[in-house]
Amino acid sequence: MSAHQTTSEKLAATATREPAPLTPKTKYLISYNLISAGLWIALLHRVISESLLKGHPHQLYDITGTYARWVQTVALLEVGHSLFGIVRAPLFTTGLQVLSRVVLIWGIVENFPVEREVAYSTMLFAWSVTEVVRYSYFVLSLTGSVPDGLVWLRYNLFFVLYPLGIGSEVWLVFKSIPAASKQNPLLGYALMAIMGIYVPGSYVLYTHMMAQRRRVMRGKQRAKE
Repeated sequence: MSAHQTTSEKLAATATREPAPLTPKTKYLISYNLISAGLWIALLHRVISESLLKGHPHQLYDITGTYARWVQTVALLEVGHSLFGIVRAPLFTTGLQVLSRVVLIWGIVENFPVEREVAYSTMLFAWSVTEVVRYSYFVLSLTGSVPDGLVWLRYNLFFVLYPLGIGSEVWLVFKSIPAASKQNPLLGYALMAIMGIYVPGSYVLYTHMMAQRRRVMRGKQRAKE
């Protein structure tokens, strides 16, 4: 008998080799992303059902207000993930996106009469679609290969969803300024400053996604060659 394995034997051995066990960190990240995907799917269902199917976008807050607040608050964990090196996401862009949403959902919508604005519905729609795709992408990337369709959605939908979401956020801040100024002129000026921050902040987030898109698409192109 030959001492050398044939090519078929080597392939068979590779195919039957047990996968490496998942580390505790990977198990945690899979659980976190899977739960988050489920939470955002439920929110997206409420947004579509109430705003699109029933045609009641002005009443969406009554149904989703509390739920949306806490789902978005859970995402604060991602700042910790980045801070402590659990994931490789940049701390600045992660914090900018998560904290700006928390300010919107807790500081703006809860304190000023803007919850009936259509922009509240479009904001939640943009957030929900973005997060369903993002968390699903992370789950599959941690457990195996990601379908090409999901990769495409992850790195192309932001061309539409970022302007929709950011535009909705800016509108809600803008509509809050009169009520805020009545409470305290300084508060009104603070909201104006927040609107000003959206210009450089949006640029940072957009260019970050563009850089990620180029890196991923180049990798896929090389894999095909």
